[in-house]
Amino acid sequence: MTVRLPDEQSGPARARLLVVVAVPAEAGAVLRGLGGTARRVPLPGGALDRVAHPSGATVDVLAGGVGPGAAAAAAATALTALSAPAGDRYDLVVSAGIAGGFAPGAPVGTTVVAEAIVAADLGAETPEGFADVTELGFGTVRHTPAPATVALVADALRAAGVDTLATGAVLTVSTVTGSAGRAAALTARHPDAVAEAMEGFGVAEAAARHGVPAFELRTVSNPVGPRDRSAWRIGEALGALERAFAALPWPALPVLDPPNAQTPTPSNPPTPSDPVATGPRADGQPQSHRADPPGPRRAPKEAGRG
Repeated sequence: MTVRLPDEQSGPARARLLVVVAVPAEAGAVLRGLGGTARRVPLPGGALDRVAHPSGATVDVLAGGVGPGAAAAAAATALTALSAPAGDRYDLVVSAGIAGGFAPGAPVGTTVVAEAIVAADLGAETPEGFADVTELGFGTVRHTPAPATVALVADALRAAGVDTLATGAVLTVSTVTGSAGRAAALTARHPDAVAEAMEGFGVAEAAARHGVPAFELRTVSNPVGPRDRSAWRIGEALGALERAFAALPWPALPVLDPPNAQTPTPSNPPTPSDPVATGPRADGQPQSHRADPPGPRRAPKEAGRG
């Protein structure tokens, strides 16, 4: 299905960049940062805000819901409904919003640019520890944005005076970390982690299946660890998100390393009698940005999951 508004024409004037956030407060911060005039564009099951950016770029901002499932569904809906077969499609998808930051690298107020987008709790608990779906033979848990895009974004933010900036892995979780034990387990499995959020991997998966590159940008509202609402600085993080989107070099963002659009080839699943058996690796994963091959299995970790 292609959604076409009465006053739109096909071709280069169509939307080229899609920003997916979780909730309206994040969308509001992004829209304030973008400037320009926004108008509503209908989607199946909802709508998004389209901005004619002062730079000449067209940016769509979609509040897709909380969690990787909602984010993937919303992103896929926009990518399908607002693209047309004749090369009229998005150039880039951005997962954005506020996040928890891992100490000491990403304190409250930090702006985070993802060098990797990782599904951190997608897998199985085993007697030997956590095994992710890549280890189980079901696919990828890690997407790598184009390094040129990451560098361009980080340089633009620094040039705009964003001095609290971190790059590294942003973990996507379905359950927000609320204990020191789980925070320690995550950082042990993912030593490059700088932040934790709930939507990035879902957005990256949807983008990969449409052959569109993606990256993730977050601003830190709270530390990852024991759940302490008094330590949350949501207003500060939303302000940082607005400033980040005001600084991004929109016309230049879709750079280098175009994705290899493929249809995923399912791997052979483990047998039901052996839930931790490792089947063949899924060799047809879509190369967003990149779906990275699995690395060596890390030693099992014990403490405080959940």
